[in-house]
Amino acid sequence: MSQSSVITPGLTLEEMALEAKPTHIPVNHNEGLGPVDDSEPDSWRYNPEVINSYYDGHFLQVVGRMINVAVPVLAFVFGLWWDKIRGKSPKNEIKRAVQLRELLTQLGPTYIKIGQALSTRPDLVPPLYLEELTRLQDQIPSFPNEVAYKFIEEELGYPPQQIYAEISAQPIAAASLGQVYKGRLKTGEKVAIKVQRPDLLRNITLDIYIMRRLAGWIQSNFKRLRSDLVSIIDELASRIFEEINYIQEGQNAEKFAELYGHLPEIYIPRIYWDYTGRRVLTMEWVDGTKLTNIKEIQAQGIDATHLVEVGVQCSLRQLLEHGFFHADPHPGNLLATPDGKLAYLDFGMMSSIKPYQRYGLIEAVVHLVNRDFDSLAEDYVKLDFLTPDTDLTPIIPAFADVFGNALGASVAELNFKSITDKMSAMMYEFPFKVPAYYALIIRSMVTLEGIAIGIDPNFKVLSKAYPYIAKRLLTDSSPELRNSLKDLLFKDGSFRWNRLENLLRNAKDSADYDFTRVLDQTTEFLFSERGDYIRESLVNEIVNSIDLFARRSWFNLTSNLREQAGLALQETPAEFRDSSKTTEHLKNIIGILQETRGFDPLTIAPTVTKLIFKPETQRMGQKIAEGIVQKTVARFIRHLVLEMDAPKAQKALPPALSAE
Repeated sequence: MSQSSVITPGLTLEEMALEAKPTHIPVNHNEGLGPVDDSEPDSWRYNPEVINSYYDGHFLQVVGRMINVAVPVLAFVFGLWWDKIRGKSPKNEIKRAVQLRELLTQLGPTYIKIGQALSTRPDLVPPLYLEELTRLQDQIPSFPNEVAYKFIEEELGYPPQQIYAEISAQPIAAASLGQVYKGRLKTGEKVAIKVQRPDLLRNITLDIYIMRRLAGWIQSNFKRLRSDLVSIIDELASRIFEEINYIQEGQNAEKFAELYGHLPEIYIPRIYWDYTGRRVLTMEWVDGTKLTNIKEIQAQGIDATHLVEVGVQCSLRQLLEHGFFHADPHPGNLLATPDGKLAYLDFGMMSSIKPYQRYGLIEAVVHLVNRDFDSLAEDYVKLDFLTPDTDLTPIIPAFADVFGNALGASVAELNFKSITDKMSAMMYEFPFKVPAYYALIIRSMVTLEGIAIGIDPNFKVLSKAYPYIAKRLLTDSSPELRNSLKDLLFKDGSFRWNRLENLLRNAKDSADYDFTRVLDQTTEFLFSERGDYIRESLVNEIVNSIDLFARRSWFNLTSNLREQAGLALQETPAEFRDSSKTTEHLKNIIGILQETRGFDPLTIAPTVTKLIFKPETQRMGQKIAEGIVQKTVARFIRHLVLEMDAPKAQKALPPALSAE
């Protein structure tokens, strides 16, 4: 909101009718409500200064609400204190968490939304309370039809009976911010009609004002508090204001459809703008089954587990490709359509993630796979979880404790929720500040995994996510991910063939992974200036591999001769045994490539021909030849010196040892 464009709390229905019309006329100045200009886009945006200015002059209204809130809150706090005095805090913690959930529901829409947001903040809320707050629902009694119909008329200019051919006699769903009717347009389309709850703006702004003042007082008097409570309140309030503006929700839905609607198994309903305003939203009705109703989905012949996998892949695209994601994917907002698609509903709560954060998350996954906990801790600084001056010394062992034992054969085998639970406990203990985007992402993934586990107890969300991560590492040309790929494949100058094999095996299962594209991007990068390090590393790896192959072949030849001569066999050196593993990896990689979509030897041949005549390839060949010659000469000289030194060493031995 701007100072000249104010959302006015405390409006009656008649005043709301005026507010709903584009006008520059001040509304009811006698009650000190301030000017309202609904034609301005910013008039429904959160502005704490405007809210403070209004409620600073409405002392009695503020005090009345504070009393209504304070009585149940103080009773809850007293219960916590009494538990502590009697030493029963651990025993009663679950009971108190349930009471908190019930208390927030009782206090109304603002506190329900605050509680739902806190359920994603492990830096603020203890783990047991987090678990209970995730169960917080905003199903509350509906408001009268005549009020809803009045809002429709105020927003759209006509009574609902003149706008819609049909409208349900009662709302089919009621939540803290509004309620939904099922209807049909006069043109025949089935629609869902969402109508905002009355007095919503007044109630929300009053609660936010009180909470913000209280947060400011706490920050001023408790210096040891590490979180900026006022900023957290502002962040949550901004999201609530976005949710109550149905025009914003409609725009979110259309942007979401533009970015992800092309995916073959994703469905996004259409918005009917002629029948939509700030407090009324008309969108396409989607026939479908809630994703949690597994039996009904399976009875329709739909693979529910596959739909969850579709949701995971879509979430990863939202998170790591475009950065615009659905921030409230609870089961009620995900439907299985009769034709087997996953439909997203309710676009009031959306969020964005910046490019550096997207790449940072992938880098963190790479460091997690590598068990590089020092770099992982640095990642959390870059991702704004920790301030740059944070002492990471005690945090690095904590990462190792959380992930060290959990990482088995593959990161993809991890149970996502168990890891996030451990992370939540760690973040509560150390000075982490969880960014909003991360908290919403975690909730999204945990929700999807929770639904899937109800179908298949062995479902692992990361096992479905890792192919996408592998594909991005292999195909994304950004410098950040090229560096991540280098970190993953090279260690101490040695190439890790097993990691490449694992990446290729996972990536080939990604829906839009194409070998030809990977080959083109890989060769382009390899022969660019940024690929200098990779080329140097490959030269060293090839030289070492050829040298090792030659020595192993010589060893095998001499071993066969010794065996035929009846002489004692020498033990095979460990490095020769390891080289056989490399050969096995190479065979596996060739097999994986042959199974990969788009692989065709006929298309590879021209690319190989081009590479052979590149100046960089010729320089690599020259370096490989030089490296092999240098190793051969160095080994010859070393053996010659050892043979010359052997008689001298023999002469220097005492007679008894010399005889031996």
